[in-house]
Amino acid sequence: MSMNMKLNDDMTGRVIVDTVSTPWVESPTPGVRRRMLARHGGEQGLATSIVRYDPGARFPEHAHPEGEEIYVLSGCFEDEHGRYPAGTYLRNPHGSTHTPFSQTGCDLFVKLRQLPAHATRSVVAPPGPADWRPGLVPGLSVFSLDAQGPGHTALVRWSPDTRFQRHWHHGGEEILVLDGTFEDEHGRYPTGTWIRSPHMSTHEPFSREGCLILVKVGHLA
Repeated sequence: MSMNMKLNDDMTGRVIVDTVSTPWVESPTPGVRRRMLARHGGEQGLATSIVRYDPGARFPEHAHPEGEEIYVLSGCFEDEHGRYPAGTYLRNPHGSTHTPFSQTGCDLFVKLRQLPAHATRSVVAPPGPADWRPGLVPGLSVFSLDAQGPGHTALVRWSPDTRFQRHWHHGGEEILVLDGTFEDEHGRYPTGTWIRSPHMSTHEPFSREGCLILVKVGHLA
């Protein structure tokens, strides 16, 4: 991979990617592939990707300069520290290391080199229905995953026919649609859509059929 690779690396514009139709790209490790959503640089560069581990695949031990965030989309992700089933959120801070693998195979949403240096705490947020709380409008439920440093990561569940007021994204917003269809005045975003909206962008979101989204806000300023 070219050290000068650039893909959706302009943080001042809106980006929408259908991750379902994005082609798989082999990684340097057999059995591990990526769907690249955004990247600046080569294998050690800033990256946002969907990563697939085939059953039995293992990745060599590696460090996380500028951190790593993982959301397990399906299957079970593992390393020497534990097992992480679908729905688990992980944050590995700057300087941490691990040797990941998956006995069953798994799909992950992964962000590399996008954490501030002062975000030094590791986070493991397993699935937990008791942790859901009411959102700001009726029909929304929120499961907070991480709020350290600039930005807040959460799961947000939209009941059918839920609407949210128009709002601005101070520090931007990043969404991965996990289930159902998310919508706003700009379009419809079915399961698997990744949306990155820049600092001070605005929209009026809703969902007619209901949806579940992974959201990170406030980190793109």
